[in-house]
Amino acid sequence: MTSHTPSHDTQARLAGRALVLAGILLSAFNLRTAVTSLTPLLDVLGEDFGFGPTFAGLLGMVPTAAFAVAGVGTPRLAHRLGLERTAVLSMLLATAGLLWRSLTGGTGGLLAASTVALLGMGIGNVILPPLVKRYFPDRVGPVSSLYITVLQLGTMLPALLAVPLADAAGWRISMGVWTLLAAAAILPWLGVLRIERRTDSELARLHDRAVVPGDEAPELAAPPARGRVSRTGLGWGLALMFGMTSLITYAMFTWLPKLLVEAGASPVFGGTMLALFSALGLVGALLMPSLAARMRNPLPIAVFCAICHLTAFAGLLWAPMSAPLLWVALLGLGPSTFPLALTLINLRTRTPAASSALSGFSQGLGYTLSCLGPLLFGWLHELSHGWALPFAFLVACVGVMLAGAWLACRPGYLEDRW
Repeated sequence: MTSHTPSHDTQARLAGRALVLAGILLSAFNLRTAVTSLTPLLDVLGEDFGFGPTFAGLLGMVPTAAFAVAGVGTPRLAHRLGLERTAVLSMLLATAGLLWRSLTGGTGGLLAASTVALLGMGIGNVILPPLVKRYFPDRVGPVSSLYITVLQLGTMLPALLAVPLADAAGWRISMGVWTLLAAAAILPWLGVLRIERRTDSELARLHDRAVVPGDEAPELAAPPARGRVSRTGLGWGLALMFGMTSLITYAMFTWLPKLLVEAGASPVFGGTMLALFSALGLVGALLMPSLAARMRNPLPIAVFCAICHLTAFAGLLWAPMSAPLLWVALLGLGPSTFPLALTLINLRTRTPAASSALSGFSQGLGYTLSCLGPLLFGWLHELSHGWALPFAFLVACVGVMLAGAWLACRPGYLEDRW
């Protein structure tokens, strides 16, 4: 009887692997929809709810703050629930928050609903790399590239469609439609859990024993692992890469449309440029994982991204409407350090345990460092009545990102540095 166990287990794992891939891709699509479905509509929402630049900056801060909290708490949560159940929780929170936000009647509800949705998306940020490591250890580069590409699509489409949908059907429909895709992302994970339960029952019957409840995710013993990561240059380097890339990205998600509108563009053009900014992330998503996997030290990629950022800042500051497509295209290439950092989580670790620990520490600390970025950028703009001071702040952040990349890109494994 026991000789049949491997075939049962293999069939279940193959079916589960296909569902996991579907779950990873659908979840990845939903990791940014709460951000880019909102920011093109800030002027409309400001008129309806009566808020100004300070509250808009606060809304821009919520994504990175929520991602920071999720980065710290998710490894412990996944250790208790298991990666797959945590994926279900991630998309449940995203669904609930997106639905609530589309129905809210005031600024308090807008802020709270955004927080719920983004906490779910932040949990997804952390668990996708170890899910790839667990189910696709032989395909880390291609699967990482695929899910980061889908993530970028989920970032681009809401920005592109937000204003046209709001003009046609109202801002509630424009923001609420993404609830359906978040709900759809729950379904593959429920299928994975069903396969796992059936497999456990069959194994118990074949071995004539009861299934003993145990650790749902033994590789996610996060608290001691986080402590070890915090004593490595790799952990701090990745945290700085995540943090500064996210700070710049979310500052631009929040303020790029307004910057262009102040320079003379229409709100639709501002939303379109935000979509282009998001779309250029596809280039990084497609190229960075495979490039990084082939390079012993991918620091030159980070240097290229820094040059793109600095050139874009100069153009947007001094001549925003002279070549907006060029500036926004360069601005969109700059955050390619994000897929690079995500890929390095798995390239610089040997096991799912180390991958989860490195993912939780670097994203948790990184998003903590970045959470004030959109608010500070807006505050500096309001203080100076211009964009020079905010962009000077972002230039300093590029320098910090390069310092982090120098630490993170060095060859070696996390386990060898603990």
